[in-house]
Parts: sequence; C-alpha cells; structure tokens
Amino acid sequence: MRLFLILIHLAPLSAALTQTLPLSEVIPLPDNQATFQYRGEEKTRWHFDPKYPRPFFYPFTGPSGASLTRMGHPGAPNHDHHLSVWFAHHKLNGHNFWGNSSGTQIRQKQWLTYHDSDTEAIMGSLLGWYSEDGVEQMEQELVAAMIPKTGGEYLLELQSTFRPPANAEKVELEQTNFGFFAVRVAKSISEHFGSGQLTNSEGQISEKEIFGKPARWMDYSGPVAIGKGDERKTVDEGITFFDHPGNPRYPTHWHVRQDGWMGASFGMNEAYTITKDEPLVLRYLLYSHSGLYDADKAGKIAKEFGQRGGFKLITKPKSHIHIGIERHDAEK
Repeated sequence: MRLFLILIHLAPLSAALTQTLPLSEVIPLPDNQATFQYRGEEKTRWHFDPKYPRPFFYPFTGPSGASLTRMGHPGAPNHDHHLSVWFAHHKLNGHNFWGNSSGTQIRQKQWLTYHDSDTEAIMGSLLGWYSEDGVEQMEQELVAAMIPKTGGEYLLELQSTFRPPANAEKVELEQTNFGFFAVRVAKSISEHFGSGQLTNSEGQISEKEIFGKPARWMDYSGPVAIGKGDERKTVDEGITFFDHPGNPRYPTHWHVRQDGWMGASFGMNEAYTITKDEPLVLRYLLYSHSGLYDADKAGKIAKEFGQRGGFKLITKPKSHIHIGIERHDAEK
C-alpha cells in the first residue's frame, strides 16, 4: 500500500517532467541580446546593446545554418553602418540616422514581451530614436516574429509602429533613398564580390534594372560555404524581402546594390509626416530559403503574408504578464 501511494504522488511530477515545451522560442541573453530558436537551433539574434549606433539582427541564418548576412561592406570601411539586418533613416527631423558618424542613436528603451509557441517565437520591444544632443525624435514599437517552415527554412516577420515621442507632435521624414529597413547579404551572395543574383517580383534582374523601381518583393540569392576542413562545400541559399500590401506606398521602391545590399526605400520619391493621430505602421517579411530564387514559391509566401493579420499588444492579459501579444484579423 505504501508503494502504491508513492507512485501516485510521483505521477504528477513525472507528467510535468515530460511536458512538451514550445518548439519556437525567443530567449533573452546577457549583453543585451535575444536569440530566436527553433528546436534549439538559432535562426537569428537581436542585438540592442547601447554601445551600438542602432540595434540589428545578426546572424540571419540560412537553412544550412550559415549566415546569409554580414556586418559591414566587404570593401568599404565607411559602410560599417550596414549592420546585417537593421532599421535606419537618413533624414528624420533634419537628423541623419543612417550613418555612424552623426552622433545620433537608436536605442531599445525596454523589451515589452517574449512569446514562445510551436508556430512562432515573438518579441516586442520599444525603441527611441535620439538626436546628437540626446533628444528623442521618434518612438518605434517593434514586433518581430520568427516563423519556422519545413526543411530548415523560416520567416522573420517585422511590424513597426512609428510615432512622435512624448515631447513632440509630429515627425518629419524627409525625402531620401536611405531608409527604413535594409539587409546586407553575405559576401559570397553579392553580385559584385560573390556570384549571387538580385531578382525582383517583376522578373527584373540586377542593380541596373531594379534600382529605384517599385516591386512587391526583392530576392538576393547565391552560394554560402558550410562545413569545415575536407568537408567544406557550398550550397545555394538566399533571402526574399517582402513589402506588405497594407503598407503606405505599396509596392515600395527599392534601393539595391550589386555590392550586396537591398533596402525598402519608403521615402525615395517624397517626404512623409507622422503625427500622434496618424502613426506610421510598416510591415516587412524576410524569407530564409534554400536553393536559388523561386518565383512561384515567393508568390505563395507573399500571398500568405498579405492575408495574415498583424500584431496587437495587450496590457496584463493574465497573471504575471504585463504585456501580451496576439494577431488580429487581416481585415482589421
């Protein structure tokens, strides 16, 4: 009888130990970092230490595990502001938030939420854009979701809400090619330094055909090296960068270069004013894929992205959670 009672008491503990944990996780790390993982494998990492001029994602891995992005330009040290996957803007309220020498800074003010599940790992954070004298010029509410797919592929979905800070009524985004969101690909993927290729949703190829033109998405694909020693080899992988059909000025114009970067150029042709009553919401999607560019596959991803609802932050949805997050319906 005593043994039977012991087994009864151990049963709940055993069930707890064998409980299935979420497959997709975002895990905060020391030194102001957060890693996005699927089945324990890192897909990308968010860096927000204030020692940097702006936060960024690095690495942004391919299905093989190799990084599809790099930090900085392969041949130009004055392009060290190209931080893998990053947000920036050249002309905001008269301040340069694009380069590293102006003294401006984008800082994460606080994390808002971390959410784990089988289907996606989500991070919410609040960023401030500060001028050279430390005055906040704009606030950015960022939601980033890593969504796993089959074969090691995944999506990084980003939703940004830009609004004036508490000390201002509006934000002036001046006309510029540079901003809001950009990707610096690995050296081997670039057209100039490697053997990769730029292709857009309209079937146009390379910088000369693509630069400054509107497109629903952009792809940069090429070889990356995997393995070590005698097992070192190359595989083809790439990044497809999608604009969302709900964004203002969709389809966006693109700033692309054969030396290895692509950016959604929101302000390429005209300025834009953000007010407290009308914040700017922009949604973008990065698709880490195996193989070279596949137009049919990209079209399917774009359709799913357009039909998927965005994110909504919720205050105190349950005990011990200050801010939660959920997706709202696409039509709302």
